[in-house]
Amino acid sequence: MAHVLITTDYLAPGDDVDRMFTDRGHTTTHSSAVGARPDGELASLLAESDAALVGGDTITDEMISGAPRLAIIARSGVGYDAVDVDAAAAHGVVVTNTPGANANAVAELACMLMLMCARRAVDTTAGVAQGEWPRHDTYELRGTTLGIVGFGPSARRLVELAAAFGMSVVVTTAYPDPELVVRYAELDDLLAVSDFVSLHPRATKQNVGLIGRRALSMMKPTASLINTARGSLVDEDALAAALADGTIAAAGLDVFAVEPLPQDSPLRSLPNVVMMSHLGGQTAQARVAASRAAAEDILRVLAGEAPLSPVPTA
Repeated sequence: MAHVLITTDYLAPGDDVDRMFTDRGHTTTHSSAVGARPDGELASLLAESDAALVGGDTITDEMISGAPRLAIIARSGVGYDAVDVDAAAAHGVVVTNTPGANANAVAELACMLMLMCARRAVDTTAGVAQGEWPRHDTYELRGTTLGIVGFGPSARRLVELAAAFGMSVVVTTAYPDPELVVRYAELDDLLAVSDFVSLHPRATKQNVGLIGRRALSMMKPTASLINTARGSLVDEDALAAALADGTIAAAGLDVFAVEPLPQDSPLRSLPNVVMMSHLGGQTAQARVAASRAAAEDILRVLAGEAPLSPVPTA
């Protein structure tokens, strides 16, 4: 039987996912971590494992090389940029993710961030808590234009939710779907016409800093940037400057280049930023769907079968 390492922070010994392994005779080790781990800890754990069900842990070539028994790394989420996929492929280790499992959760959070930006929720609630009674001008989503960059499952679900709010949608993607009632456009056009720009692409080396000073300067001064995808997509220094000088009106951010967000980040002091702690896919429903899907792929690989959701390799 196999030994499975589980690092996803919401999974625990004896829970349903754990029993998916132990009921089949496999053993498990749970080792979740928020923030930095002690040096060498994860490498040591992987070295003794046949499979790993992981959250956002960074898994390097060196770690994979030092884990000769490892057969599969299963991400309990969509993004897999923290895993050296090429190194895994070179060592015969399968990498999987759970596309679509958290699509609705992420889309709902994007809507929440849009609403909080439009209704100035951060500075209003802070003002009331401090004894003030703010009377801001705020805006409805109805009649506005939502620009969606990237068009995976969460973005497609967001199109449906945006329609319910009465928004029109413009999409930038290499894979347009002619059946959806949206307008497809290049990124520059999307930035210029959108009241909200919501980011949904997979993080790659090519799109680091996709939204930087130039892109922000092309947005409306009344527009809001929404990021529920990956922090690497946004130049955070450029964004902080754009928010401070009025280049754009607001931002709703669930992800950051470094997580947890450093204490000295200039974003922390801005009243027109809504900040979350990478919770887009962390609903009870999404957690169940993602963790079970990841576990199922581990069981398939351990049984000599092909996984359902392997990630692409170069």
